[in-house]
Amino acid sequence: MDFLVILFLGLNVIMVLIIGTLLYQLSKSGDERKEFIKMKTMADTFLITVGVLLIDTVVSFVNDGTATNSPIIFLFVIAIVFLISLLINKRKFGD
Repeated sequence: MDFLVILFLGLNVIMVLIIGTLLYQLSKSGDERKEFIKMKTMADTFLITVGVLLIDTVVSFVNDGTATNSPIIFLFVIAIVFLISLLINKRKFGD
């Protein structure tokens, strides 16, 4: 039982760190290239988020309207998608 508590707390710490990194990256200002990279990353993340929400809506209708996803997990997934997209765009456009 103690292992599960430690695992749960560890995952929560990781989620908070990733979400904090997302918020920090969004708040940084820079030159035009950095702003372009940030805007491209936000657009990519938005499209993926809309796709995930559409899939979740279809699954919800199939399962008689019962929601299965947690908002905290959804926020964590969005943060991971944002960071992966940011790393890809930084490598692609050079920052």
